[in-house]
Amino acid sequence: MVEPGLDRHEWESEMQALEDQLGENPAEALPELDRLLERMLEETGYDLTDPVVREGDEREVVSEFLAAREITQLAEQDNSDIGPGDVAAAINGYRAVFEYIVSSRSTAPPTP
Repeated sequence: MVEPGLDRHEWESEMQALEDQLGENPAEALPELDRLLERMLEETGYDLTDPVVREGDEREVVSEFLAAREITQLAEQDNSDIGPGDVAAAINGYRAVFEYIVSSRSTAPPTP
């Protein structure tokens, strides 16, 4: 039996390490933040390839992640149209998804 608290602890530890990087060089930390959130979403059963089938809050979570990912991908390509405000929006989007997953994971009943 897998204990859901272990995933949460691991995710929170990784996020804390990324927070330090985000403070120093936010644009360079975006890809790592994207990978963490992608893994979290997949481990909690989100289908990132088809956000249209999601309903309610879950659809918003996937949409928020995909919007942040788009900015991350543009930043990785050194797109001159991406400014500090865009990077901040991506970081805020990732943080919102992180908080949603962590809070919903802590309230979800354990799976057998």
